[in-house]
Amino acid sequence: MPIYALGELEPNIHPDAYVHPDAVIIGDVTIGALSTVWPTTVLRGDHGRIVIGDRTSVQDGSVIHTTRRQPTLIGNECTVGHNVHIEAATIADHCLISSGAVVLNGSRVDDGAVVAAGAVVSPNSHVPARCMALGVPARIREGYQVPEGAFQYAVDSYVRRGQQFRVELRRLDG
Repeated sequence: MPIYALGELEPNIHPDAYVHPDAVIIGDVTIGALSTVWPTTVLRGDHGRIVIGDRTSVQDGSVIHTTRRQPTLIGNECTVGHNVHIEAATIADHCLISSGAVVLNGSRVDDGAVVAAGAVVSPNSHVPARCMALGVPARIREGYQVPEGAFQYAVDSYVRRGQQFRVELRRLDG
């Protein structure tokens, strides 16, 4: 898997994390225990720090970047769906950032919240705890609370899948 230092900036990947061989990790990136990073994902910590917590899944095709002023922080037990873009934002624990969503600079997604598929969280926005943000630009779905533990099955599934891939994945073309 392509894991790159950039000058003095070196990734710190927990030995129990699973990073797919086709993911790219560059620079100041920390990946926590039992987290998974899937094919064609790019985590580029060149301008600043990226931290992925424990038991968090960053799925296929996602791009996570940062700025010189703001790190990108993703908490524990989060699911970052396919083709997500997160840039210099803070995602708390137990969140779901659904497929194709974009979370931009200075935004904060609080504990247990959801950013729906295809939503765009504008710069410096806030998604409160256990709320759902939908649309472009993202707006909070009024009167809806995400049930506590709603995505635990996804967290557990990706932890198991990472352990399976670590043992069973075999390349056949070379």
